[in-house]
Amino acid sequence: MQIGVESSRAVENKRVFVVDEDEIFRAALQFMLHDENEAHEVASLDEALTKAKTAIPDLILLARAIVDAKGIAILKEITGAIPGVKLLIVADSEADDLAKSCLRAGAHALVAKPLTIEKVRDKVDQLLGRKAAFAVQFTVLK
Repeated sequence: MQIGVESSRAVENKRVFVVDEDEIFRAALQFMLHDENEAHEVASLDEALTKAKTAIPDLILLARAIVDAKGIAILKEITGAIPGVKLLIVADSEADDLAKSCLRAGAHALVAKPLTIEKVRDKVDQLLGRKAAFAVQFTVLK
């Protein structure tokens, strides 16, 4: 099933790894991304690093829980092992202190739960250089 897929993106072949120990979130994220990306579910960071030797990802969606378990230094290890990869942290909220620390430590962006197809695809597209975030600021005059 393809939901709002642009055909140019479906053939672009950007590789995305979804790394999360929670099988439900991992499958949900993979489902959200598989129409426009070559999305792979990976249960552990060690498995992702091994898989990256033969199938280099453009982007890794990394669960906050993995960073919590491995330590924030793991972000530098990932980017050192996979040059050019973008890191998207999947956090419980935008206000999460560890998620904010991940951004300061080298993660490129974060996406907070609750996850929606639009929100996840927009973040992924931004990091893959497909479209820039666009915001218009309005001022209400009284």
